[in-house]
Amino acid sequence: MTTATAIVAGHGLALRRSLPLPNPPGRPTSVSLSARSLPHARQRVIVPACPSPRPRRCRSISAESSAAASAAAGTAEEEADPENYANGEEAVDPQAEVCYLDPDADPAAIREWELDFCSRPILDARGKKVWELVVCDATLSLQFTRYFPNNAINSVTLRDALAAVPEALGVPVPDRVRFFRSQMQTIITRACGELGVKAVPSRRCVALLLWLEERFEAVYSRHPGFQAGTRPLLALDNPFPTTLPENLVGDKWAFVQLPFSGEYLVRFLPCFSHPQDDCASSAAVRGEVESLERRYAFGAGLDLDLLGFELEDSTLVPGVAVESSRAKPLAAWMNGLEICAMEADTGRGSLILSAGVSTRYIYSGYQKTPAATQEAEAWEAAKKACGGLHFLAIQENLNSDGCVGFWLLLDLPPPPV
Repeated sequence: MTTATAIVAGHGLALRRSLPLPNPPGRPTSVSLSARSLPHARQRVIVPACPSPRPRRCRSISAESSAAASAAAGTAEEEADPENYANGEEAVDPQAEVCYLDPDADPAAIREWELDFCSRPILDARGKKVWELVVCDATLSLQFTRYFPNNAINSVTLRDALAAVPEALGVPVPDRVRFFRSQMQTIITRACGELGVKAVPSRRCVALLLWLEERFEAVYSRHPGFQAGTRPLLALDNPFPTTLPENLVGDKWAFVQLPFSGEYLVRFLPCFSHPQDDCASSAAVRGEVESLERRYAFGAGLDLDLLGFELEDSTLVPGVAVESSRAKPLAAWMNGLEICAMEADTGRGSLILSAGVSTRYIYSGYQKTPAATQEAEAWEAAKKACGGLHFLAIQENLNSDGCVGFWLLLDLPPPPV
């Protein structure tokens, strides 16, 4: 087993955990824990004793859609009750349908949509659940909703409704549509296929998931047919994790953290077992994400402004760094998985990779020692302190200056509908 002193050098993917750990007498404030060879070896990384700043939500996601819904319904509530608007509240007609395109957006650039087609906790005049189609893009520049009776739910209805979006908003038919409910895969895939659109099962529908959460509070709960306490008809799957396919296995991995902005210089403290290793790095999450289009063939970012994150430059974002001698093929295979989250399962002593809509892999196991459990718990705490934000980085070497693939990930609770 080779010691990975590379973790504290070069690229700067060094673990700077958000939770203080017990410090044995005579040791420095930062203690060293270990990176791991896949699937079982362990090696060393650095952990600081200071918490990361917690991000905060800074704005509503769909104020535009609320205004559009009110305008579509012909309401004049904004003028009638300006006090609500002064307090940041939007007047919404819960029975209105949304058909909105940001006037500043380039319609031709909107090539991917996010879609949900499911029942809502609302009863119609027949006492039956109302269904709703919700469509948006990753920036919520495009927003479209339409209600349906429960006896009109089929691929033809969905196909015709999706075809109406380009006609109504003057946007092209998209190349891809992401959806997160595995139970609707057959209907959605068939409807999209008839329009020449690729349907992609994925939980990377972050804008859609947050918009649904907002619509539950601002729209569904105010609808006259709302049924409080109704459980979602099509709940998200959370299957037992399965064995990782051989082509996705790397050589070693480590819990790591990077500062949010490259403008903030991080100096890594010397590794306890190698005190001569001391270096500084300006590598950062923002820089990695911004360089995806310029430098990386594989990876994905998130619109942090849309999500309401307001991070200090020095905020430390936790992640997992993977080293592989075949990093490019590995990153290519990972790129096709629609990776959405990584999780440390301390009960089973495993690192879990979630992808698609209902796929969970045991990315690697580790020996359940007190130190390993403490490290995993601290990494999960760091992720929670960072609002669920984390990342996956694939490198040819943990000491290299660049990534072959970089995915920004976010833990999100299931939608309330």
